[in-house]
Amino acid sequence: MKEGRPLLRASGVHKSFGEVQALRGADLAVQPGEILAIMGPSGSGKSTLLHCLAGILVPEKGEVWLEDTKLNDLSEEARTKLRREQYGFVFQFGQLVPELTALENIALSLLLAGQKRSEAFAASEPWFDQLDIRGLENRRAGEISGGQAQRVALARALVLKPKVLFADEPTGSLDTLAGEKVMELLTKATKDQQTTVVLVTHDARVAAYADREVIVRDGTISKAERRGNV
Repeated sequence: MKEGRPLLRASGVHKSFGEVQALRGADLAVQPGEILAIMGPSGSGKSTLLHCLAGILVPEKGEVWLEDTKLNDLSEEARTKLRREQYGFVFQFGQLVPELTALENIALSLLLAGQKRSEAFAASEPWFDQLDIRGLENRRAGEISGGQAQRVALARALVLKPKVLFADEPTGSLDTLAGEKVMELLTKATKDQQTTVVLVTHDARVAAYADREVIVRDGTISKAERRGNV
């Protein structure tokens, strides 16, 4: 991938939780349209780095930028608005609303953004074919498999066409085959939509779907870095 002006950038980021220093001067730049895998052992700070990049956490030192917007300078309200409008999220367990159907879960982000119900449902419908979950529209979270639930969660994240998709261990609760299916669909959908992806994983097989991999060790980005195989 050609290096240019980063879409997302962290510079000298420090973040602590009590006496524990999770990040100790992390530096990272993510290019537009890139799928970046962040790897590292448990407790290395990789999820904390993702949360700082996403504006969920505010670092004590350092800066986080989305294009020309410095996230450190935004109020909590402004960061919430940015996350709702420009970011998508997929977490390990999907976090679907159990009382809602799959269609309602996908449309939820559009409804929260103020779209009419009919428009939100119409925009959500195509994702059932795109992510191979047609037939699940009226099923609730407890009535579908873990892999299917993650695809619903992915559709919910992408239906708003976010600039950045943050995925934290998106296959961590799935078996190997279901995880591979989710990653195949995630990479295809985000490439088709030109969505930048920041992916946290401990699994080298998942990281292989990325364009690039970085390693977090002891709260900093290791110099060890390689291109993915896919």
